[in-house]
Amino acid sequence: MKAFWERLGAPGRIGLVVGLIGALLTVAGLVAGNLAPLTARSLLLGILLGGGSWGVVSWAIASAAANAMADGEE
Repeated sequence: MKAFWERLGAPGRIGLVVGLIGALLTVAGLVAGNLAPLTARSLLLGILLGGGSWGVVSWAIASAAANAMADGEE
């Protein structure tokens, strides 16, 4: 696992961490709230959609920022 973490670049690490935070917040919202019935399907969809969307968006922003910084140095 440590080798995998070291192979990831900064944007990948940011996307993974923010995606995990998004998934945890989604699960916490499903457990605490009463807007949707708490089923295995709702938990799975919440984790995939909440964590996935936050992870992908934060990775894209971090990648764009890293590319802009790299272009500015050249």
